Amino acid sequence: MSASRSFTLLWTPWSAAVSVLAVGITAGFCLIAWRRSGYRRSTGFLELARLGLVSLVALLLNQPEFIEEFRPENKPAIALLWDASSSMETQDVPCSERNDGTRIARRQAIAAWLEPASWTTLRDRMDVLIEPFSSPKKGSGSGHGSDLHEPLAAAAGNDKHLLGIVFISDGDWNEGAPPVEAAAQLRLKGIPVFAVPVGSTTRLPDVELLSLDAPTFGIAGKSVRIPFSIDSSLPHEYRATVTLQTEAGDELSKEVLIHAMGRTNDWIEWNPQNTGDYTLTMEIPVHSEETLDDNNRLSAPISIREEKLQVLVIESYPRWEYRYLHNALSRDPGIDVACLLFHPGLSKAGGGNKDYIKAFPNSVDALAKFDVVFVGDVGSGDGQLTDLQCQWLKGLVEHQASGLVFMPGWQGRQLSLTETELGDLFPVVLDARQLGGWGSRTPNHFELTELGRRSLLTKLADTQKENTEVWDGLAGFQWYAPVIRARAGSDILCVHRDVSNEFGRLPLVVTRTYGVGKVLFMGTDGAWRWREGVEDKYHYRFWGQVVRWMAYQRHMAKGETMRLYYSPNQPRMRQTVTFGANVMEQSGEPLGTGDVVARIVAPSGKTKMVQFKSTGDAWGAFGGRFRTEEAGHHQVTLLCKQTNATLETSFFVQGVATERIGQPARPEVLEEIARVTRGKVVTPDRIHAIVESLTNLPDPPPTVRRIQLWNHPAVAGAVTALLGVFWIARKTAGLI
Repeated sequence: MSASRSFTLLWTPWSAAVSVLAVGITAGFCLIAWRRSGYRRSTGFLELARLGLVSLVALLLNQPEFIEEFRPENKPAIALLWDASSSMETQDVPCSERNDGTRIARRQAIAAWLEPASWTTLRDRMDVLIEPFSSPKKGSGSGHGSDLHEPLAAAAGNDKHLLGIVFISDGDWNEGAPPVEAAAQLRLKGIPVFAVPVGSTTRLPDVELLSLDAPTFGIAGKSVRIPFSIDSSLPHEYRATVTLQTEAGDELSKEVLIHAMGRTNDWIEWNPQNTGDYTLTMEIPVHSEETLDDNNRLSAPISIREEKLQVLVIESYPRWEYRYLHNALSRDPGIDVACLLFHPGLSKAGGGNKDYIKAFPNSVDALAKFDVVFVGDVGSGDGQLTDLQCQWLKGLVEHQASGLVFMPGWQGRQLSLTETELGDLFPVVLDARQLGGWGSRTPNHFELTELGRRSLLTKLADTQKENTEVWDGLAGFQWYAPVIRARAGSDILCVHRDVSNEFGRLPLVVTRTYGVGKVLFMGTDGAWRWREGVEDKYHYRFWGQVVRWMAYQRHMAKGETMRLYYSPNQPRMRQTVTFGANVMEQSGEPLGTGDVVARIVAPSGKTKMVQFKSTGDAWGAFGGRFRTEEAGHHQVTLLCKQTNATLETSFFVQGVATERIGQPARPEVLEEIARVTRGKVVTPDRIHAIVESLTNLPDPPPTVRRIQLWNHPAVAGAVTALLGVFWIARKTAGLI
């Protein structure tokens, strides 16, 4: 790097006149003083020094500066940054060499820009650096996206002699900071961006199988719902047959109406008969108008197990609702039911046959074995639930991922539970002025909400239309609870068809999540009437679905002394997975405090340790968080230092492609970058225009270093020192 130095004065007519006048007057006074002294040599030297000091101050008044200019010896540079992300494989650019409508890939359309020969005319004056960005990383799977901010920011920081940037992309950014932030920094540095947008703003005609949301596990002999989503950009709807295949050789199919220019959500039901680990593969046939045929197939794992769910039913009077619920649960081969009656007419709590227990579980670990607890027309105190037992039930839901079902009755005993710790779990607000609820001689009926029509809990038929018809035809109820409204954060599945208040239709079937567990409120005692004309068909199915829905999370992975569950149970790329764990001592008591950690191994082999924190000492509850970065199987090993226990399981992350081929280009993003940096937007077929614009760019200005003598500390110190010497010299000469 060559350097040149010069001296300059930043004078003004005013400062020059004052300086000359001050020096002239000072010279006159100095001459008079020297003459009065008889032209003594010492006086002459002192007056000459005085004149020098005044002249120096007059010079500083005109702002003298030393200027150093540094010019780089190497040539300035142009950075050509081109998008190498997967979306550049989209074939939506008209071929300029053919007029038959042939379209080529975006990356092929910019091939000429990447040839060094295209920039020969510039190389005598500047260096041309051709670099890709957003290249798919090895092992990154489908989650890797494109970041337009990072390459722009890095280019300005890596080369101090950058004249400009040629930026070639389809503008489809989905990672990193907004690219306009990097553009603002480039503008401050005077570096223009010449943007070359490539690709069509219209999406290619395509039908894509977006997701296959298989649950973590299913139960042998029980139907499993397999939801899926299809995204179509075709301009018309059509019917297609979706097929689902399993490793066991089962093949299911379903005809689906695929919506035009939108997303279609549906499901297939599979009834596995054997236990084991399976891989489900779903496929939709390729449409004749599709341009992409490699995104119509997805696979997902599922584990099929035997089940034995533990259910506790607590009731006061053995009313009809309780009796038929007991029958439904006790006849279900996948459920072990235990019943506890607080009958006011009995001398002690308990019941009759082997399904009954004599008392409420006497410890936290004894209660923790239950997956779901039904609380009927039962209150607190007076020989029923104690405050401590209510506290235990709350902890069971909050920390053990169990389910709790509120089933009030006409005695109105449940209202007293709202004054206990269970009050926080109620998904509805009850009217304390109407303890006994509302009854009528004529039957009342449910009406499904929009959420209820899609919920698995209220699915009593195979199709949504048939399900609505079933609910419309169910036998009515003649009593309902004194509900005012649903609480915030609750999901309303069913409302009263005819009765409403200032908050809307009265909610009757309401669910909510509390802690890591689930709560359901059934606002009538007439579900047993659904047996009318159909026996147990709908009554058994409904309560079986409720129990399995509530117990699902507790059975994701469990061992002798450890249990692990996570949410969401079908995680996707770049989602945060919340883990919950229950750890027990070898004696069966909950571990109060301890070192619990999960080792998670991603499909690429990358390992991450997640430290769990205690969330409930009395329940041995621990929790942690993990952010998914890769698609596929993740192996999990849960370890506890205090108990030396381990639990091994796995979960599957759905691979949602951040970079998707066939999506429309976003030229407006590049136009904004060019506008902010005062550059230009050029189409891919005008490379000569870019070369001409780059040729006309001025050379980068030299780096200038200014040393301002007029306010430099060293100069100020020197002037002060000279004044001191002058004063001492006058003192020595006897002039003071």
